[in-house]
Amino acid sequence: MPEQPDPADPEISFENVALVVRRPTDLWPLMAGTLGGRYVSRGLGQGYGWTQLRFANGFVLEGIYPEVDERPDAPRSEFVEKFLDRKGVGPHHLTFRVVDLAATLDRLRAAGFHPKAESYEDPQWHEAFLGPAEAHGTVVQLVQVGPNPPAPAEEPEGFPDLGFDHPVASLGRVVHAVRDLNAALGLYRDVLGGRVLSTGAAVDGNHWVELGWGGPGRLRLLEGVHAEIAEWIGDQPGRTRHLFFSFDEPDYVPGAKKVASGRWVVDSDEVIGTRLVISSSAR
Repeated sequence: MPEQPDPADPEISFENVALVVRRPTDLWPLMAGTLGGRYVSRGLGQGYGWTQLRFANGFVLEGIYPEVDERPDAPRSEFVEKFLDRKGVGPHHLTFRVVDLAATLDRLRAAGFHPKAESYEDPQWHEAFLGPAEAHGTVVQLVQVGPNPPAPAEEPEGFPDLGFDHPVASLGRVVHAVRDLNAALGLYRDVLGGRVLSTGAAVDGNHWVELGWGGPGRLRLLEGVHAEIAEWIGDQPGRTRHLFFSFDEPDYVPGAKKVASGRWVVDSDEVIGTRLVISSSAR
């Protein structure tokens, strides 16, 4: 068996969850204007743009969208457009920050995984990926950040003006449903070092395990073999079920429906393509 990371070792942290959207502004009304996500940074990739928002607990939500770098020598990639054509808007990847990318990839390969698109060209940003077949229905991005990363770009024009007293939600966890819970734990717990924080079973009989790393990111792996959720996953290895927020002003969230005491749901829509579950202890 390959050597596994110590779950208490902060060499791996769960940094952010990324959604594919059609426009850079699509996250702003709900995720910033209502839920209070604070601007972190933005930039251009190979044929796509990205913007990041940070919530009260420090976890980051990233929006990625089609955007072309107009420089004639800029590399091109159409993966965002292809994703939109194939699946529409919605969850795309989970980002884990590592101290030593090469060592992490060696550990993954020793465990039988096949990382893709390994890149060390940028001294401040090394990265590699696991595809959905091996990452249980999502993409896993592994990044090693250099000692001198570029300064964040200025806040974009038109970003919601959030006063100091604007309430800010916590993005408490990503809930990802999987067909094979034990196999998913083999990746996220045993190889990527997630520490088991809690376990349980839903009323439909599906078990879950919640994992945490050194930072604020939490990943709940939800078994999807019983009832409606098994049908929802279908023949895929997994799907991101929802993002779980804590927010004390749920009545102000557009589209939020109260489903139980202290619990609201915002159904997936054509803008962000992601179901939200909101918890509130306010009275």
